[in-house]
Formats: sequence, structure tokens, C-alpha cells
Amino acid sequence: MKIAFTAKGTGWDSAIDPRLGRTEYILLYDEEKDELSAIDNREIEGVAHGAGTKTAQMLFEMNPDILITGNGPGNNAALVLKQTSMKIYVGAGEMTVKTAYDAYKKHELKEF
Repeated sequence: MKIAFTAKGTGWDSAIDPRLGRTEYILLYDEEKDELSAIDNREIEGVAHGAGTKTAQMLFEMNPDILITGNGPGNNAALVLKQTSMKIYVGAGEMTVKTAYDAYKKHELKEF
């Protein structure tokens, strides 16, 4: 299973970025390979409109099974993400990536 996280850094100890559209990084954890990789999304800060849709499109192309974030996608990003079978979990905004992963495994996050 592949799990994506919105994050403010590139490692397990990074804070979850509560924003989806303007998240600084998207971390992708491949449970089967036990590999964590980071995709730099900081250039989205300069985008005036459509940041959520562009980030959602990137996630669509990455095709994770799960997305863990803080607040969840906005309306336009949600439309893109609904075209996938990806499950979205919210409520991790005050956690690190590792804490959010553990909370997901314990069924402590809310499905969007």
C-alpha cells in the first residue's frame, strides 16, 4: 500500500502540513518496500489560483491508496481526487508524519 502525506519537510519527523493545495511537500510511503520519498511542492506558493487542483492532479498521477492531511481538500481539489479510489484521512494537522501514520494505523483519523 502507498500512503501520501502533506508535509512541511521531507522526513518522518516533519510536521504534517494542514493544507493540501499549498503543501510544501508530498511524502509517499511505500509500505511493501518500506521506502519514504519526498516530492517538492514549494513552487505552488507562487500560484495565484488553482493550487489545490494542481496538487490534486499531482496526487492523481502518484496514485497512492491513502492520503493523510490536516484539513482536507478544497472543493476543486476534491473533484479531482474523487476520480480516484484514494481514501483521504484528515485531522492530522498537529502531528508529525510518523505520528499521523501511527494514528492512521490505530484508526484514529477521520475519513474525508
